[in-house]
Amino acid sequence: MVTQVNVSLDTPQFVVPPENRVPVHTYPAQMQAIPPSRMFLIRDALKKYRAKVGENAPTFDASQGDGGASLPGVPVEILDRAHALQLQHGTAYDQPWGTPHFRKAAAESYWKLEAASGWGPENIVFVQGGRDGLQKAYAAMVALNGEVGDAFVVSRVPWISYNWGPYAVGLNVLLAPGHPEEGWRYTPEAIRAAASYAAAEGRKVAGLLITSPDNPTGRTLPVEEQIALARIALENGYPFVLFDWMYHYITDGGHTDINGVLQAFSPDERERLIFLDGLTKSLGASNIRSAHLLAGKKVVDYITSQASHGVIPAFYSQAVAIAAYEMGFEQAAASIIEPCRQSRQVLRRELSAFGIPFIMGDGYYAFVDCSKYIEAGNLGDSEGLMTHLAENFGLAVVAGVYFSPAGANWIRFSYALPPEKTEGAAKRLFDGLNALV
Repeated sequence: MVTQVNVSLDTPQFVVPPENRVPVHTYPAQMQAIPPSRMFLIRDALKKYRAKVGENAPTFDASQGDGGASLPGVPVEILDRAHALQLQHGTAYDQPWGTPHFRKAAAESYWKLEAASGWGPENIVFVQGGRDGLQKAYAAMVALNGEVGDAFVVSRVPWISYNWGPYAVGLNVLLAPGHPEEGWRYTPEAIRAAASYAAAEGRKVAGLLITSPDNPTGRTLPVEEQIALARIALENGYPFVLFDWMYHYITDGGHTDINGVLQAFSPDERERLIFLDGLTKSLGASNIRSAHLLAGKKVVDYITSQASHGVIPAFYSQAVAIAAYEMGFEQAAASIIEPCRQSRQVLRRELSAFGIPFIMGDGYYAFVDCSKYIEAGNLGDSEGLMTHLAENFGLAVVAGVYFSPAGANWIRFSYALPPEKTEGAAKRLFDGLNALV
């Protein structure tokens, strides 16, 4: 804070001098109301199915993005170790970026950061779950880029919170060009087109989001393709590229080597990269709220300063991560990784045999094109199909129209389930679709 002298104590006084004050603007009053999640519709529809068929009738929840609910979640021995760490650590405040123990475990045991990457523990900021990390990354983009109202570029069919999280901090989300036959993936042309479109609208771009495996489509991008897309973005004036890797540890090909990604960029370019990862998906730790960001110095410093006046991270969330990382994460996450791998094989086989178009890489999800059945049943869009499947067949999926208009005829089908549950859910899907034609 800048000290202002010679001001009477009887006179009101702003904390910051005139040149640093927030300008008066009415844009918050003009913003669209951010809609709440419509996931409750799925629960209500399943209630109708049970009322019709019987309270104990078996149902299948293929809407889950929560491995702690549909799979075993965090192993007890990790929770016990985290509790012991908490007792040892005590209950005093920690630093806004977490604790040295967490940073060391994440840098050395989990990421195995190499000196050649140019990054180390000081590039890591602990956050209270993925959404907290994303909001802090978005806020850093706004502050360090210096403008509210810039465009934040996401894929054509993004996860619901990618639409509204950036908007909440003053960014306008821009859906990049994309097509289903390419899994809605970015192309270099799409990244350039988004920047040009924003400029024509009188706005700069604030950043590009790259997710792999993707939510909702499950699409997985080879790391070489992610590097190429990030480089195109940086070359075309995107100040930041944010990689959301929350699902990368449960892929068939194994986790992403961050050292290779960092070393593909110059030291200056690395300062414009932000990576999000955590325990939510790979360890089924949704309510543990344990995630972290890796970023350049300016981003880390900004987030740290803001967190010191906002959310100071809880130690127990860090302790669960420390216990899992120091155990060896492949071992710690085996109870999530292995059933997802088996279910992935089951669902890919079943969808292929049924002959329905779908997108499916790794992660938790398949994205299924149900256009033929929605039209035949006169259901309007995938919300109508979602309701039909839940009320009449006891199957919960997520309507693709919830993600964007481009997904209006698609559904997200989660296979974060034991393989026998995935097989049963697939059969319910096919019964429900066949009933429409």
